[in-house]
Amino acid sequence: MSMSQEPSLFDLDSAPPSPNSSGEDAELESVYAWFLSQKDYSDRFGEVLRKSIDEVLDGQRTGRYDLSVSKGEGRVEKTEKTYLGTKVEIVARAEFELGYGSPMDYTIEGTSVDAKFTSGSNWAIPKEAIGHICLLMAANDQKGVFQVGLLRTTMDTLNLGENGDGKRTVSAFGRKQIRWIIPNGKLPKNFLLDLKKNSPHILESIWGVSNGYKGSRNGGQARVNNLFRLLPGELLDRTTVVTVAMQHDGPKRVRDARGHLKSSGYIILGHLKPAPQIASDLGLPIPNKGSWVSARLTHVHEDDDRPSTVIDGLRYGLWREGDMTVTAPTIAT
Repeated sequence: MSMSQEPSLFDLDSAPPSPNSSGEDAELESVYAWFLSQKDYSDRFGEVLRKSIDEVLDGQRTGRYDLSVSKGEGRVEKTEKTYLGTKVEIVARAEFELGYGSPMDYTIEGTSVDAKFTSGSNWAIPKEAIGHICLLMAANDQKGVFQVGLLRTTMDTLNLGENGDGKRTVSAFGRKQIRWIIPNGKLPKNFLLDLKKNSPHILESIWGVSNGYKGSRNGGQARVNNLFRLLPGELLDRTTVVTVAMQHDGPKRVRDARGHLKSSGYIILGHLKPAPQIASDLGLPIPNKGSWVSARLTHVHEDDDRPSTVIDGLRYGLWREGDMTVTAPTIAT
């Protein structure tokens, strides 16, 4: 796929920014080469941004999963979005073991580099960063994409206008000078946000089951039960579960959900043996540590055409409409 066909975070640009490979800035090229030498740097930047966004949303306490909500219940305050930039700086430093810089945020290959993040369409550059190299990071959770690049900020690469704090944004010309480390990365999935966009009725059913309880935290077990009942075959991560549970020990709700859903034929598989093998036998996603997948089972014969697995001497396959409801087997956890 050519660059012109790839999605861009910068909706205001007439064309996607292109790398500047002139090599005129030796310090910038040295920093650029350092990042490209880091193992799995693209995946790691994606995890840095996913973790930072999730920590600011704080779903376990707030039930929030959408950074774009600015009004009403579940809103994200402007101060939180401002702090998100600081959180990204901190998490990136820890992930890549970056040294503290002076006067900028990092020291990389002996060069001071400032960290700048945006969840919008541009970066705000303070006066003290002009003339320095900036590590520009951007993430759009709605689109599921992110970008990382380097730019030496100068008067030529910034717009003339300033905000109330004296900060300037990167100009159209400046965007074309960005040395892209990751021009179009795929942000790790925000499961509940995707569900909101693609299957809002299921999301409403998950949350709606606890409407009769007093307080948002009450009914967490009922919501988790519904999460696994309504989404069999979906790999659900810890952030999704604790956000739905909104309780201190969200993963315990998974353990309890196994008992609550057992009589309807549902199993919930985690990362401990023999669960991964059972998931593989049934053609389900294989959970790793901190993720789970549910399935509704029924008894099947050996000549049944669907994938099946044997547990405690009995053969099970995925339930289909019209199948008998059975009690799910107990899986060691």
